Amino acid sequence: MKKAVVHLRAADPVLRAIIDKVGPCRIQYRKPEFGTLARAVVYQQLHGAAAAAIFGRLLAMAANRDGRLTARSLLRIPEKNLRAAGLSASKIAYLRDLAEKTAAGIVPFDRFPDMQDGEIIASLTQVKGIGLWTAHMFLLFALRRPDVLPVGDYGVRAAVRDAYKLKNLPSPTELEAIARPWRPYCSFASWYLWRSREL
Repeated sequence: MKKAVVHLRAADPVLRAIIDKVGPCRIQYRKPEFGTLARAVVYQQLHGAAAAAIFGRLLAMAANRDGRLTARSLLRIPEKNLRAAGLSASKIAYLRDLAEKTAAGIVPFDRFPDMQDGEIIASLTQVKGIGLWTAHMFLLFALRRPDVLPVGDYGVRAAVRDAYKLKNLPSPTELEAIARPWRPYCSFASWYLWRSREL
């Protein structure tokens, strides 16, 4: 992490100013497992408190003996119970598709650590309800990949627009060009950009 921050400060004066304002990098990671991705699906397009309550109910009914949510433990829960937990029909469909593809080995969580980012994105985006943004978040916050640039993330794009004094939100291509000096540490740059929006 220290090496990443040193690189970013040297590579980009705009990012250096952000790093100086934000302070030490404190990325919080999650486990690279089924439950983490299921949580991301539940949280999509919901406010934090509502999503946390729904996910808490889901965990209470579907977690296995050690408190983890797995594909098999989720598939055992009847749809009516999932609805009672507060999940919409579309979220239930997404979670079931994720669970089925995980159980079938199409989404191989156990092999992700040895796979390239592009292969993981291709695997994850086969699942209904999981797009590039969710795949990027999983790479960054669960698999701890250091060079993820979430080109579709509003927070990153808005932070870049403000910090680099752009008229509009940068397009994915424009963001890639701005981020070229950050490589191979785009994940850390993204974290700093998100935090800069909170200042």
